[in-house]
Amino acid sequence: MLYFDNAATSWPKPEVVYETHDRVLRQGGSAGRGVNQSSLRAGRELLHTRKALSRLFGIANTERIVFTQNITESLNVGLHGLLQTGDHVLISSLEHNAVVRPLEYLKKSGISYTIVPCSREGFLDPAIVESNFQPNTRLFCFTHASNVLGTILPIKQLGQIAKAHHCLFMVDAAQTAGVIPIDVEDQHIDFLAFTGHKSLSGPQGVGGYYARPDLVLNPLIYGGTGLHSLTLEQPDIWPEGMESGTRNIPGIAALGAAVEFILHEGLPNIRSHELQLMSILLEGLEHIPEIQILGPRDINARVGLVSCVFRNHTPDSVALELDRRFDIVTRSGLHCAPLAHQTAGTIDRGALRISINYSQAESDIAALLAALNTILGGSM
Repeated sequence: MLYFDNAATSWPKPEVVYETHDRVLRQGGSAGRGVNQSSLRAGRELLHTRKALSRLFGIANTERIVFTQNITESLNVGLHGLLQTGDHVLISSLEHNAVVRPLEYLKKSGISYTIVPCSREGFLDPAIVESNFQPNTRLFCFTHASNVLGTILPIKQLGQIAKAHHCLFMVDAAQTAGVIPIDVEDQHIDFLAFTGHKSLSGPQGVGGYYARPDLVLNPLIYGGTGLHSLTLEQPDIWPEGMESGTRNIPGIAALGAAVEFILHEGLPNIRSHELQLMSILLEGLEHIPEIQILGPRDINARVGLVSCVFRNHTPDSVALELDRRFDIVTRSGLHCAPLAHQTAGTIDRGALRISINYSQAESDIAALLAALNTILGGSM
């Protein structure tokens, strides 16, 4: 199988991720539940992953990193936990439903939001963002990169604008964590939401967030924390007070191994390999007349994904043929991001998304391009 759906979930993982998940699953133990050796060992696994993520994201206080099931949960924690009646939020026209749907729900609580338009290629003008600021704007919430167009947003500039207006700045790093540098201090990020199973190369079922140390945030879930069990009220202790219930210890430990792998390889090397593959991919796609590429032409302005549409084929039919005839996995449809497809002008038909992985080689790209040429009648 050739796998090009890494923007949904990356595959394969580094071998150490599989090994760590298996090892920790076999050793048992639940962090924070008793003084037995297994429980203490599980707690050390959580701490190790927090420390690795702190190094990756430039976070000084590891206690402000909280683990969740996925980035959708993380974003919900931020939106539900930070906003109050009367608050206003700024988002872009590239946001995923993981942001838009919670905000639509929060309208019932008197919270409003404005969608700042991006260009057809997904570029966002910070000046337009600032022009949409309102006296009651409390939060800037932006994706770091579009999961449809691949366009990277200028989050440092957006963070500076948010700070200048005394607003909170939340970043959705689903498509960038593990491949594009993120530094919460330098980029003025108050709340960073990440997922473990995409470019961070960890397993599914693990995500998390970072919240600035002085940020007051209400939990999304209440319950057992392993601490202060006598009290009936949720303890205000980080991170345990925000992590009610049993954590996915094997998954979190495997994420820690994945992050260590990334730190060892180095973000510059990972990004360089991604750009090399993207250059070959885009050049090959441009030589197939049937294909219209979405997003920016400059590979430095995008992450490792490209979406495209076809003059005489539907995205679904091409994705199906790639899978059935060539055992090549891609992703067609709206990608849970209708705003981004409205921006690109593809809301009526969706697109075919091709997303790459650090483990892939130029030969994988060549095989994909050959298959597309066969299906679409192009020439190599």
